Amino acid sequence: MTARMTHGSASVPAGERHRTSGWLTFAGTLALVVGAFNVIDGLVALFKDDYYLVGQNQILVFDYTAWGWIWLVMGIIQIGIGAGIMAGKMWARAAGVVLAVLAAIGHLAFLQAFPLWSVLTIALCVLLIYALCAPPAGATGK
Repeated sequence: MTARMTHGSASVPAGERHRTSGWLTFAGTLALVVGAFNVIDGLVALFKDDYYLVGQNQILVFDYTAWGWIWLVMGIIQIGIGAGIMAGKMWARAAGVVLAVLAAIGHLAFLQAFPLWSVLTIALCVLLIYALCAPPAGATGK
């Protein structure tokens, strides 16, 4: 196969290109950020129980240690998904939507412990879902 050249870009064989858009690049970056936020939530819940506002060491059904592990694992997976989205993988887009929904629901449960952080993360999850579901440039509605 021959490679096409455009002004100022490297040579990429025609069969190795993947379709991406500004929304997908944004979604990949946002997935990395939300994943990092969830890793931070997990580490704080594991190592500093008294940081959160709830006094009984219970948030809905789980204690802080369980929430710490949930957020840590979910954050690491979201970071991997963010890398997959940036690489143009379709499986990463689908998994990104599922994990963004789960993270938003989880932060609803975590809302009592740290309201501002949870509201910010829920808003980022909603924005991530939109960015992953937005049609690429030039798509038709047929």
